[in-house]
Amino acid sequence: MARVLTLFAHPRQDRSEINWPMFEAAQTVEGVTCVDLYARYPSFEINIAREQSSLLDHDVIIFQHPLYWYSAPAIIKEWMDLVLEYDFAYGAEGTALNGKVMFNAVSCGTARSAYTVKGGHIAELRTLLMPFERTADLCNMRYLAPYATFSAGSLRAENRVKETVSQWHSFLTALTQDRIDLDAAANALTLTDHPDSFFIGENA
Repeated sequence: MARVLTLFAHPRQDRSEINWPMFEAAQTVEGVTCVDLYARYPSFEINIAREQSSLLDHDVIIFQHPLYWYSAPAIIKEWMDLVLEYDFAYGAEGTALNGKVMFNAVSCGTARSAYTVKGGHIAELRTLLMPFERTADLCNMRYLAPYATFSAGSLRAENRVKETVSQWHSFLTALTQDRIDLDAAANALTLTDHPDSFFIGENA
C-alpha cells in the first residue's frame, strides 16, 4: 500500500466550496495522512525536522490548494523554501525524496476551456504549475499531472459537490492501493480530463 501525504493549504476555509470537503474526505481514506498547513503553522513557523520526517514516511506527496494567481497560497511556498533543503531534497547528498511521487490537487475558478493555449489563461494548467514540476524533477521525484477541479465556484449551485468529492475519494483510494497507472498520470495534462483512464483493476 502506498502511503500518501496530503498537504492542504487554504487561508479562507470559510469560503471554500470544494477544497475543504475534499480534504475532509481524504481524512477517511486508509493510508492517507492529512495536514492542514495553516492550522499547524498559523504563524508560518515551519518545523523543518518534523516535515522532513513526514516526507520520509510517505511515498506520495500531494499539495492540495486553490489556484491563487497561477500558483498556490503563500504557506506552501514557505514550506517548500524551508523544508526542501539542500542535501536533503536535492544536491550531492540530497537523495531523501528520490522516487517519491508528487502532484498538485487544485481548484480553479474558471472552466477547463480557459486553461488551454487558446483559452483565457493562454496556457494549460500543467504549464502554469511548472515550478512545482521542476521542483519535483530537481528532487528526483515523479511528478504527476494536476488533479484539477474546474469551475469550482459553481459546484454548489450546480449540486455537484458530492459527486466531485466522491471522485476524489475514489482516486485517493486507488492511489493508496497502487491502482493508478503512474506512467499515464505522469504524461497527462490533468488527472481529471479522462479520470477513468488512470485506474488499474476494479475501477478500470
